[in-house]
Amino acid sequence: FGRRDDWRARCEHCLARRTTSTRRLNTFAMLALCALAEAYVLTARGHASQSRLHPVRMGTTADFKTGLTIEFDNSVWKVQEFLHVKPGKGSAFVRSKLKNLETGNTLEKTWKAGESFADAQVDKEEMQYSYMDGEDMVFMNMETYEEERIPKGDIDKAEFIKEEMQLTVLKWQGKPIDVQVPKSMTLKVVEAAPGAAGNTAQGRTEKPAVLETGAEIMVPMFIKEGEEIKVDTDDRKYLGRAT
Repeated sequence: FGRRDDWRARCEHCLARRTTSTRRLNTFAMLALCALAEAYVLTARGHASQSRLHPVRMGTTADFKTGLTIEFDNSVWKVQEFLHVKPGKGSAFVRSKLKNLETGNTLEKTWKAGESFADAQVDKEEMQYSYMDGEDMVFMNMETYEEERIPKGDIDKAEFIKEEMQLTVLKWQGKPIDVQVPKSMTLKVVEAAPGAAGNTAQGRTEKPAVLETGAEIMVPMFIKEGEEIKVDTDDRKYLGRAT
C-alpha cells in the first residue's frame, strides 16, 4: 500500500476519461479499494505508534506489594497476600494469593524468587460514587457524566465507600475492574453499645461499632455514637478519634 497515492491518481484519471456506466462503476470500485487501503495503513500506524508509547513494563517478585496489579494467563490479577520464603536448602521462592479482577476468583500461586511478570496496563479515572443499582455500585465521571457499574462483590473494601465520595476507578482494556479506596478514612460511628462500667476491669477493652457506610469494626469502650474516628481500611482497625 506504499503507492496508494499513485493508484488514487490513476483511478481519478480513468474516471475523468471513461464514459460508459460499466467502466465508471469499475473505477468507483477501485477508488473505494484505495480508500479502504489508506484507512488500513493509517490504523496500523496508529496501533504501532500506541505500542511504542505504551511498552509493556515488566516486574519481578521483588516488586510485590499488596494491591499490585499484574498480568499473566491473559488476565489481570491483584496481589492480596505474599510471603518471601528462604528455605535452609533449595532456592528461595514467594508464596502469593491473587485475585482475578475479571472473575473475582482467587488463586494461590508460588513463584521462583526473582521471577518476572508483566505489570498490568491499568488506566485510572476519577469518578464519584452515586448509588446502588441491584448488586452494582454506580460511579459517575463528573466531567462527562458517563456511568460505570461494578458489582459490589468485585470491589475490595466496598463497605467503606460513602455516597458522593470521589474515588479512582481502575480500568483494564477499557473495562472497570476495581476501585481504589483510601487506606485511612474518617468515618462517623452510627451504632455502638455503651461501655458498661467494669468491662475494662474484666479485661474487655473493645466493642463492635457500625460506621456510616455500614462497615463494622472494633473500637475502644469509650467511643460513643456520633463520634468521628479514623479507620485503617486495609486492616479494618480503629486508629483514633478524628481531630
